Amino acid sequence: MRALVVHCHPVEGSFSSALRDAAIRGLSAAGHHVDLVDLGARGFDPVMKTPEWESYVAMSGSIPDELADDVALVREAGIIVFVYPTWWSATPAQLKGWVERVFMPTVAFSLDERNRVSPSLGNLRRIATVTTFGSPRAYTVLMNDNGSRLLRRTLRLVAVHRVRTVRLALFRMDRSTEQSRRRFVARVEKRMARL
Repeated sequence: MRALVVHCHPVEGSFSSALRDAAIRGLSAAGHHVDLVDLGARGFDPVMKTPEWESYVAMSGSIPDELADDVALVREAGIIVFVYPTWWSATPAQLKGWVERVFMPTVAFSLDERNRVSPSLGNLRRIATVTTFGSPRAYTVLMNDNGSRLLRRTLRLVAVHRVRTVRLALFRMDRSTEQSRRRFVARVEKRMARL
């Protein structure tokens, strides 16, 4: 199966990079063909400009040249794994903007004559999120995990088939130890190998 890892962190060599690499190792060990979109590494612009917005609203199906490769990867993916830190109870801006710009009408969904969403992603079977939180689990429950909600719940609605989801989270990242981080990296790799 084709697996797409979408990584979002501005600093190469961060703990998030280690999680990205663990996800890729695990998916590869499972025999999946793995593609990578690394938003921080390529300096992805999350802002949808006026012409793109107008095309989005008109549902023209026009895909900006800079997104064509990403759109092709999303359409082919049976598995999408999002690796990112949770900041301010949500995904980083680059990742949110990437979702808004890539999962556009005619790519991820269309609307029928009564404006009901009709899903378009026929290959998607699994969505996984791998993230870290500076806060403890109880705080996250209180404040909500908006990033995971967007990526795991909302994106399920644009899949033609039933999609299973996985959420792997390391809480209290700010107080983590080298040992706890190593354990989490191993957990990510092991879980991805079972997708």
